[in-house]
Amino acid sequence: MIEIEASPWQTMVLHAERVYPNECCGAMLGYMQGEKKVVTEAVPLENAYSGAQGAHYELRPEDLLNADKAARARGLDLIGIFHSHPDCDAYFSQTDLRNSCPWYSFVVLSVQNGKFDHAHSFLPDAEQMRADSEELIWPKS
Repeated sequence: MIEIEASPWQTMVLHAERVYPNECCGAMLGYMQGEKKVVTEAVPLENAYSGAQGAHYELRPEDLLNADKAARARGLDLIGIFHSHPDCDAYFSQTDLRNSCPWYSFVVLSVQNGKFDHAHSFLPDAEQMRADSEELIWPKS
């Protein structure tokens, strides 16, 4: 289970809506509370994909490493990665699976016509063969 607090949730949604019709991406920082991951900060990152960004995103390894270092400096962990799907559902694509890391949660935000619509979280397996749905809790206001 992953729970995203109000401030990072707002950051994620605003980032997804601002870069629409392209895919956004970013890091989620927080801590573990038993089996639950709690996201206390979201860090928008640049989509570094060199092609059309409407259906693809790419994180620079150094950006993710810097987010991880910043989290650790504040006693937090890199909990996962978020990205958006413009004008389609929040699903975990084969490309997402191929580029995933099994120790992170992956939150996908569906942005329809420039506005947030829905989201899902996924946990890829160690072999990157499948990604199971993870319970996602976010502020509904």
